Amino acid sequence: MNQSGFQPAQRLIDIASAVRTTPDLARTALAELLARHGEGPDDLTEAAFSDGGAQELRDAAARMSGILSEADVDRAALALNSLLAEHAAAPRLSRHDGHAWHLHIDHGDDAGWGNWFIASSALALAQILSEYGRVTWGACKASNCRNFYLGTGPGSPRRYCSTTCASRARVAAHRRRKQEAPLANEHL
Repeated sequence: MNQSGFQPAQRLIDIASAVRTTPDLARTALAELLARHGEGPDDLTEAAFSDGGAQELRDAAARMSGILSEADVDRAALALNSLLAEHAAAPRLSRHDGHAWHLHIDHGDDAGWGNWFIASSALALAQILSEYGRVTWGACKASNCRNFYLGTGPGSPRRYCSTTCASRARVAAHRRRKQEAPLANEHL
């Protein structure tokens, strides 16, 4: 589950966005997403990651979407504390299936996909919130976009998942202003 550059918060964003866009996302598509975030092939066989495990993961991603949509820092912190109380266990180092030693806070190496995903995702967001002192994630503000974003870089807080969505929103706002300008002049 851990490799160089492993980023559980980005894994959360990618999986939650995919499930938000396609609530019945296929097990194979979820397995591909998990593989891109460091899960090994042995962890993603149909026996290890069954249809039931995929449903657990979809349900967990949908549940995490509520926190990813929360902009208020205090409400986000309370929600994360609630998830950690429900899904996290004492931190422990784990090494399994050829992975290097890495931290787990789920309920054991045999914990279900949902418990593992919520526990690790809630911890990642809690670490980000405590480091930055604010919510740095959210739902993309572009119309017709269902993705989430993670904004931990320098500069202004993010509002869009990509430069494409930000550009589309700016162009749409510009066009709206241009259409409204002649109407405003007619009323003078």
